[in-house]
Amino acid sequence: MKRLVVIAALVGAAPALADEGMWTYNNFPAAKVKEKYGFQPEQQWMDKLRLGAVRLAGGCSASFVSPDGLVMTNHHCARGCIEQLSTAKQDYLANGFYAKAQAEEKQCPAMEVNQLVEITDVTEQLNKATASLTGKQYSDTLKAEMSKVEKACSNGDDKVRCDLVTLYQGGKYNLYKYRRFQDVRLVFAPEHAIAFFGGDPDNFEFPRYDLDVTFVRVYQDKQPVKTPDYFKWSEGGAKENDLTFVAGNPGRTSRALTIAELEYTRDVSLPKTLMYLSELRGMLTEFQKRGPEQKRISSNLLFGVENGLKASKGRHEALLDKKFFASKVAAEQELRKKVDANPELKKKYAAAWDEIAKAEAQLLTIRKDLNFLEQGNGLSSGLFHTARALVRAGDELPKDNGQRLREFNDANLTALKAQLFSPAPIYPELEIARLTFGLTKMREELGAKHPFVKKVLGKESPEQVATRVVKGTKLIDPKARKALWDGGKKAVDASKDPMVQLALLADPDSRAIRKKFEDDVESIIKKNSELVAKAKFDIYGTSQYPDATFSPRVSFGSVKGYMDEGQQVAPITQMSGTFEHATGQDPYALPKSWLKSEKVITGTTPMNFITTNDIIGGNSGSPVVNKNLEVVGLVFDGNIQSLGGEYGFDESVNRTVAVHSEAIIEALQKIYGANRVLEELRPGSTKVAPVKANPAG
Repeated sequence: MKRLVVIAALVGAAPALADEGMWTYNNFPAAKVKEKYGFQPEQQWMDKLRLGAVRLAGGCSASFVSPDGLVMTNHHCARGCIEQLSTAKQDYLANGFYAKAQAEEKQCPAMEVNQLVEITDVTEQLNKATASLTGKQYSDTLKAEMSKVEKACSNGDDKVRCDLVTLYQGGKYNLYKYRRFQDVRLVFAPEHAIAFFGGDPDNFEFPRYDLDVTFVRVYQDKQPVKTPDYFKWSEGGAKENDLTFVAGNPGRTSRALTIAELEYTRDVSLPKTLMYLSELRGMLTEFQKRGPEQKRISSNLLFGVENGLKASKGRHEALLDKKFFASKVAAEQELRKKVDANPELKKKYAAAWDEIAKAEAQLLTIRKDLNFLEQGNGLSSGLFHTARALVRAGDELPKDNGQRLREFNDANLTALKAQLFSPAPIYPELEIARLTFGLTKMREELGAKHPFVKKVLGKESPEQVATRVVKGTKLIDPKARKALWDGGKKAVDASKDPMVQLALLADPDSRAIRKKFEDDVESIIKKNSELVAKAKFDIYGTSQYPDATFSPRVSFGSVKGYMDEGQQVAPITQMSGTFEHATGQDPYALPKSWLKSEKVITGTTPMNFITTNDIIGGNSGSPVVNKNLEVVGLVFDGNIQSLGGEYGFDESVNRTVAVHSEAIIEALQKIYGANRVLEELRPGSTKVAPVKANPAG
């Protein structure tokens, strides 16, 4: 287990120490920051940070960096948009993109930016609604009440998004109200070769030399949105030992899970995920060898698979470490002893851990059917998921809001429709390959005699089914999708489209296994996790941070190196190192724009750096700011040790990896001549802008 470090045994028990924590805006430990770093963020400071940091609905973070709606995020967070805007003749992933004028900014087909404007604690309301309920009744009531709260918040305004966020495994519920921007346009993106320099071999490693940055702009009513709450650019960027804050949307952590849940993850879920992703990577790698166009249209998917595979390996290694896992066991045992020692607490909470263990055992019995019938491992095609959404919309939308599947409640409909009717290109050859792979794996895992396998495949092979339904479907056309949506259940049921027919055929079985999971597993885990969280509150208080939930959070830390296998890792790399590491061959081949500009750039300019900020996937694209709320960097990765951060944090080695703010300025000015962007970030800096090369416009 390469460089795996045992994480402190404290996880999930006592209050967080050191720079640990992905904190909510309404429970940030300002006094703790002052004690360690001599700076205490005030409420006005926190409010400006919250409004300047934004979320990309697809799973990343970003920030406003000008008063005219300019948004900075990672290149890999905008890859979907960049790929969708590309063609075989004009490949913006390979060649980059720069809009020299506002009129040249290109609208992303399916990107949404969310700005958090309000947080409301609704715990009491949710607890009152579900008091004394258990099992299915608890689950149904909770979902209905959540939908009710979200609907009242958005009040039918499609420019507002409201998410009810579960914190502390149900110990608290907060309502997050967002300002929603769905007209997002591409402004600047470098070439993939420099945005992901080092490729998969360097992913989750340090030192790094990446320019993983992209700029987009939000519009409303066809005009750039005025954004007074934005982050100004720092003069010198981050330096060693500087205090740093990361504001973003960490996707998920599992630091508060019970031992039963962690054992299932370690022994079942992660090994199966690793096998599935490894085989999917192999399929996509072979697909890319069919030709340059096949490589272009599948590169974004392959990037995501490889990133997920490496992250899953790191998480699995963390859970396989015996000392670390023993620390998790000890923390749970300590909490349970404290509960058992108090008769009142014992009566309320003692059974919760055993109930969760029973639910995990039940999950093991339905895991395969759940994965392949409902969760997308078998019917693994974007077109199929579109067809299923149309089928389910016909059934769900006539129901009362609180009785629908969560993805069809009123609060989610705007985003769902934007995704369904997006003009983003769909590639039939790739869809056939994906669906063939999924159906093949489904037959392999469930067995050829499984009723669902027989129903879906009949006498055909996976490839024959995939080819028939993809080639025969009209769902590639957004107008066809909208017609079925508008026509409702009657139009869907009458459709002869083979992809819709496949979705209609599969849906009863898919719904049945989903219902079994929600009633027999999910509801039990949710209810009892809520009890475990309340037990922790009663014993340890509320000085802990909740697990990440892809909701806005703040972490604090500093620019700091670390020891790796006896060697000191310096915290900052330089731009000259980028050229020193280049070999001319993928993934260490620099784009022509950089090779032409080597003598022009200042080699000592900081390139990438690391900090002790606590982050996880979803923080990609997060701004790194100083105490003056100035941009000093852009988060794009963590080091290999940070992958164990899913389950715990060790400040001695867990590191955030970011693009240095000065590298962004140097590249925009001297390599790309992106003067219009440069002037927005740092007014007056375009007066000395030698232009050597530009990405394609």
